[in-house]
Amino acid sequence: MKSDKIIEEILFEIEKHERGMSRRNAMKLLAASPIAASVIASATIATEAEASSSNATGKIVIVGGGLAGIATAAKLTNRLANPDITLIEPNPYSVSYQPGQTLIAAGVWEKSDITYETANFIPKGVKWIKDSVVSFDPQNNKVKTADGTEIGYDYLVVATGLTLNFGAIKGLEGEITSMGANDVVRKKVGKDGVYSVYFADGAVDTKKGIEELIAKAKAHKGPEKLQAIFTDPDTAIKCGGAPKKVMYITHDLLKKAGVRDKVELTFCPSGDKMFGVPEYNAAIFEQFKVRDFKWEFKTNLVAIDTEKKMATFEKKWLEKGEYDEDLKEYTMVSMSKLVEKKYDFIHITPPQKAPDFVGKSPVGSSKGWVPVVKETLQHVTYKNIFALGDVAAVPMGKTGGSARKQYNVVAENLIAVMEKQAKLPAEYDGYTVCPLITSIGTVAMLEFNWTAKPAPSFPLDPTQERWIWWLVKVYALKPMTIYGMLSGRA
Repeated sequence: MKSDKIIEEILFEIEKHERGMSRRNAMKLLAASPIAASVIASATIATEAEASSSNATGKIVIVGGGLAGIATAAKLTNRLANPDITLIEPNPYSVSYQPGQTLIAAGVWEKSDITYETANFIPKGVKWIKDSVVSFDPQNNKVKTADGTEIGYDYLVVATGLTLNFGAIKGLEGEITSMGANDVVRKKVGKDGVYSVYFADGAVDTKKGIEELIAKAKAHKGPEKLQAIFTDPDTAIKCGGAPKKVMYITHDLLKKAGVRDKVELTFCPSGDKMFGVPEYNAAIFEQFKVRDFKWEFKTNLVAIDTEKKMATFEKKWLEKGEYDEDLKEYTMVSMSKLVEKKYDFIHITPPQKAPDFVGKSPVGSSKGWVPVVKETLQHVTYKNIFALGDVAAVPMGKTGGSARKQYNVVAENLIAVMEKQAKLPAEYDGYTVCPLITSIGTVAMLEFNWTAKPAPSFPLDPTQERWIWWLVKVYALKPMTIYGMLSGRA
């Protein structure tokens, strides 16, 4: 769909749903929105030169050729007069448009809609090494690849993404993912009621799994409802809204098939809230209540028996302990027990971590992620190293929306280091966005930052589900990302 058609439809929906708002005012809203501005820019791909070029020199190595890595390479190419950039990425095909995976599960997109050839987006002049990094030597400014080659650098950018750690769940030890989760060895996930939308083929399988659940519900005659469970682990994850998105999608498809009353949908998160932003947390609670969803907080999936279709969760809670005379209050004691749940369908959000070759290296940390100053994205120890995207240790922000803000910060600050500036000029404020699919046709655009407050681009109530955001999600965000961000301009 062309950009003018997208804008026309968005304007129509604003007029339709926001009574009293004229098309002229709607266009003003659209023009003022960073999201819409990016849509327009990415559809026409700006060709004007960067406002200023830097004459700074030095060898830059970027590890990871997904969305964050290529966007950073493109931005640096645009900004440096004589760039010397090497990109290390083994995969010839990328699925960096991961937000599309929920749309595949919904039956709106196909797998081909989210894949692209890496070579088509490598910026001109960037050297591409088609191999994997296996170790880092930041003391000597070197990385080593799988074939044993040592590659030196003056400046390093780590953008490897994260690893889906299915093997941390007992019963799924044989499920192995490679860097970036583009390649998954599966034995049990993707069939027999066990699904995960967190990788491309898994999203395809999830669509089939929902269809199987619908067929089973249509044939179900018993008094007890079928059980559909949706998990959320006790690790940081990319796209924190995805576990709920799949639940909303499943609900909507069951409802459209006329069998929603035959299936109980239960959300089992390891945390104690729906969302970290209070306003969004409250809105999601209301959405859950309207849809008759069930939920059990502090419930973490630890094991699964796929033959018996039984999931085991560690359930945690606090109990009153001994009375503290000094504090004049009772201490609280953490308690836990294992709880088994029978399922007919289970969507697993796997535990996630940095790739071992990153997390267990000198550039990693005890928690695995690459430790950076959250505002500048500069490594806390090695000042010539930056990290961004899913692998960076920053609060929240493991989304494409975060990476879209982060790569500009990394590029500007890296150039500042190259120019030996006393102060890094760019700061990341923690902005991220979760286009929360609430049905096949509505989205709540949840934008926020480290203040844990809504940060909407439009002056519209961001807690509300809207058709206009569905249009943006389905038609606009992908071209903005693939053509705008990967060119270093969106």
